[in-house]
Amino acid sequence: MKDKLTFFKKLNKIDTFSPYFFFPFIYVLYFFVSLFDFGRFAYFDVNRNVFLPLFIGLVVYLGAVYLADKKDWVFPAFGLSRFLKGKTIYFLWALGLIGLVCYLIMLFTGQVGISDESVRRNLDPKLNFMSALLWFAVIFLLCDKILKEKDLTRRKQFSYGVILLVVFILFVLMGYRTPIAVMFLTSFIVFHYIIKKIKLSWFLTVLVVLGLLFSLFGFFRVVTEDTTKKFNERKGPDVVITQESENHNLALVREINKTPKWVRALNGEMVTGHIVLSKIMEYTDLHGYTKGSLHTGIFSTILPGEQKSPRTVVTDMVNSLTVDEGKYITRPGRTTTPTFPGQLYAEAGYIGIIIGFAIYGLVLSMLYNQVRRSGIKSYQTAAYGFVTAIFTLSIHTGLLDLIFILMIGYAILSTSIEKIVRKI
Repeated sequence: MKDKLTFFKKLNKIDTFSPYFFFPFIYVLYFFVSLFDFGRFAYFDVNRNVFLPLFIGLVVYLGAVYLADKKDWVFPAFGLSRFLKGKTIYFLWALGLIGLVCYLIMLFTGQVGISDESVRRNLDPKLNFMSALLWFAVIFLLCDKILKEKDLTRRKQFSYGVILLVVFILFVLMGYRTPIAVMFLTSFIVFHYIIKKIKLSWFLTVLVVLGLLFSLFGFFRVVTEDTTKKFNERKGPDVVITQESENHNLALVREINKTPKWVRALNGEMVTGHIVLSKIMEYTDLHGYTKGSLHTGIFSTILPGEQKSPRTVVTDMVNSLTVDEGKYITRPGRTTTPTFPGQLYAEAGYIGIIIGFAIYGLVLSMLYNQVRRSGIKSYQTAAYGFVTAIFTLSIHTGLLDLIFILMIGYAILSTSIEKIVRKI
């Protein structure tokens, strides 16, 4: 018993959200959980081993974190500090107002994504893009307000929590999990550093509960789809396959269905991520790497006319390997989350993995260094929490959304402008 207590005491001394622990922990956990596929790997013929690129990515990330930590690197102020220091808050108010207006337009024009998948996938792209500025601004404005409080009473904590909850509910109506997850995780990290340290044992408990809730949220979206709408059809590809192949597919489906749907839903996103990464590796073996075009698509989506999003490109890549077998990895009209290692591997294989994970390690470690320089109770903590949240969620989603890249850029730039040069 005494040994167990000593273990938990040591466990709780770990800084839960340091770049050495949090991102690598979620990364390893995500792909470990994906191994429990309940027959889905066999159904989609997963034949590429994903663990070498995953291992290389982890080693490169930790090496980059260690390098930036050892050198005590931080982001420069880019010469803007003397002009803009103390004024970045005004930009946040402006961004929040723009986001609020766009959100209200969507709401009053019936664009409530949670009502049906067909609605969620057809939200006005420009309004949806700009409405994200609302929750982004609210997170940073609330953090700034909390940091300026001389006496953060329970009543004030409750008031700020209610404001955050209202924004959560607003974006739940849009039907997207990612903004909710970013808001919650950023708030969780800020709470840990600024208000009360969260013990690692408590964090692990909350992580399990949240993982289940978000998985079941996705499951709820699927089971509540209106299947009478063409967009929500669940038919396979219109191709001719041999009777032998059809019988084989049916046997595999029966094997999958031995596990209840709600059980499969618990780790369905992780399993899909594993399948997609393996299929990306298979696709690049056959057709070569995209060599930058995937990431160029992040910016081309804002150009006039119809543009193909990076996730649509990934969908076409992975589906092309299974359509002839009468299967879709991702149904038509939907897009595929490639995982972060998947998007890097699609671009340049192991070179892409090395570059991408090195950038992640350097960015998080440099922001963490600035938190330590400025003091835990500083604006830098909010920026570090936000970027950590985005990077962590991108393990599944990939980092292919222009709005998130712009938000990360703003967080880094504003942190550099507002930094306090002192050691704690």
